[in-house]
Formats: sequence, structure tokens, C-alpha cells
Amino acid sequence: MKISTPQAFVIFTRLFTAVIAILSCAILEMPLSVKVMADEPQVIDVWPSNPPNESLPIDAEKVVLRDKNVPPEKNVQIMSNVSKPTLTIYRPAKDKDTGASVIICPGGGYNILAWDLEGTEVAQWLNDNGITGIILKYRVPTRKDPSAESKSHIQPLQDAQRAMSLIRSKATELKIRPDQIGILGFSAGGNLTAKACTMYNKRAYDAIDDADKVSCRPDFGVLLYPWMLVKDGTSELNPEFVVDAKTPPMFFAHANDDKISAANSVAMYLALKRAGVIAELHVYSTGGHGFGLRPTTKPVSTWPERCAQWMKTSILKK
Repeated sequence: MKISTPQAFVIFTRLFTAVIAILSCAILEMPLSVKVMADEPQVIDVWPSNPPNESLPIDAEKVVLRDKNVPPEKNVQIMSNVSKPTLTIYRPAKDKDTGASVIICPGGGYNILAWDLEGTEVAQWLNDNGITGIILKYRVPTRKDPSAESKSHIQPLQDAQRAMSLIRSKATELKIRPDQIGILGFSAGGNLTAKACTMYNKRAYDAIDDADKVSCRPDFGVLLYPWMLVKDGTSELNPEFVVDAKTPPMFFAHANDDKISAANSVAMYLALKRAGVIAELHVYSTGGHGFGLRPTTKPVSTWPERCAQWMKTSILKK
């Protein structure tokens, strides 16, 4: 059968279009979809069902910018009304992975969470240093319930203890070292970090499954401008923080001009020193409160480098 020139042209055009379509899928779409999946963090629930000590109704969880009039590079994403705790896991590149991991506790006065400034940006920094960053979305806001349990912020502590045990129980699955899981917190998250590092001997909730049979003791702690570690108006460590030789090593960074006194970091550091626990303290002349990791011209911006060096030389194992 003879094919005319116009027919041949139509057939050729259709074949050419089909080939281009196939190549587009193979070369463009597939790698892009794979890349998106590879870059997406893994999110897991902290609790298998309703968290303990939840009885009050809470408004819907939301994330907003702190100030709409502030440029994006200086703004902060604020997460509020957290009632369902989660862990968001960011993995480093395979060729840089040390096997270590750190649970990140953003600050916010136990009322909100500074989600990017003290969360996702921290996870990226940890990844750059070969460490898995795990952001703990712990329960906020501060409860209006006048009970003693509410005033002691027991819900965030329950979330932190559960998170530590859960991650350690999944160490093989997550390909991390169960003996290299730290915790890092800013401001109120620093308070929570201090509690997790000193109150691991007794859980703040009743065990619910096999994950709770695994230790909730952090292997090390990083406290950035921690809040409420000393008694009001004093430089004396609050007695709820019991420090002994088994307390995990800690790193501190604080600014001298912080409205939250650097005495909070100093008091805990001195208690660790007396107990013979590895610790490192940096009190910078200026920097204020809530500096996170964003670079400034102030000396406080060097803390991430100092902390990374401390972890690599004093904490992380080969």
C-alpha cells in the first residue's frame, strides 16, 4: 500500500509527538516527582490516640506570620492551638549522615511555637552538619485550667518524653543511632529541654505501649536562651531540676542583654559542673532574646558554629 506525502507527514508528526511526550515523562516528570518525595520530611504522630491530660476544648491549629508589616526574611511563622503533637523528621544527605539525631523544641512561652525561626531553620542547620533534625510540635497554648498540672506545663513534658522514647524505639527503622539522640530547645523550649534532661527517671504519664518501655533520657541537650530555670528574682536553680552525674551533657548560648536573664543558663551550667557533667556555656554581650540562627552583625550569631564544634568534638561518637 502506497502512502502519500501528506499521509506520511501526518504519521510522522503523530509519532514525533508521542516520542516527545514519552521522553518528557521519563526525563522531566519522573525525576521531579522523585525529588519532591525525597525532600519531603516524614511526619509521625507522637501519640497513637488522644494525648493524656486533654480535657479542655482548643481552637483549630493554625500557622500565621507574627507581623504582616515585617519583611519575610525577618518575619516568624507562629503556630498556635497545638493539640495533636507530631514529629517532623528532616534527614541529612546520605554522604553526610552521622547517625545522630536531635529533637527540636521551638520556643513561644508555652503559648505558641516559633515554627520556622526555631524549628525548620534549625533542622536545616542540623542536616548541614550530618544530623537528623526532628521538630517536636508539642502542645500549646498555655492552658487556662487553674489546676497545678496545667501550671507545671505537664503536657509539653509528656510530649517530649514520649517523643524521645518513640524515636529511640524506631532507631533501626529511621536508621539513626539510639545512643546519639539529643534534644534542643529555645526559650520555653529550652525550659522543656532542661526538664527532659533532668526528669527522665519518672514519666509524666502512664506507659501506653512498648515504645514507653524504651528510655526517654536524652543523650545530650542544647539550651538556647532557656526560660524559667531559676527561682523568680534570683540566680538560684529551681529545685525541680535535679542534676547529678547521670544528667546528659549540655550546651548553652545566651545573650547578656536578654530580657530572660542569662542567670538561667549560668545556674544550670554551674550545677552540671559541680556534678562533673560535660557542659559548655556561651554568654554573649549582645543579642537580645529570640535570635535563633538568623545571621546578624552581633557576636551571638557565632553560636551555631560553636555548638556544632562542641557536638562533633565532645558528644558525637565515631
